[in-house]
Amino acid sequence: MNKRKITKLNKLKFKPFDRYGKTIKGWSWHKISFEKKTNFGTYISKLDPGTKTFPHIHSGHEEFLILKGELIDSDGTIFKKGDFISYKPNSRHSSYSKKGCLILTFMRGRNNLIKKNK
Repeated sequence: MNKRKITKLNKLKFKPFDRYGKTIKGWSWHKISFEKKTNFGTYISKLDPGTKTFPHIHSGHEEFLILKGELIDSDGTIFKKGDFISYKPNSRHSSYSKKGCLILTFMRGRNNLIKKNK
């Protein structure tokens, strides 16, 4: 079938994650299906140990499955391998990985950076 795509986890080609206008050291992604204009799609993120994401707000739903490692959310909740997390529109957070992790993400809308008060 020419309309089918098979993604093999052991053959992923990661590129620096660049959806916020600049890259975040230690965060890379492999796009499975992703539409840049709508920010809808599926991708696998790899966060190296010590990587932090920017604080952001979700304009649409975001869901992800921890495939490997663990991710710590801004409220201290630790997500581990096998956890499936769902964020509703207008939810806010940032994440951190002490040990590193691999995440399968289903994105349905933009994440907008939360600007720090000066």
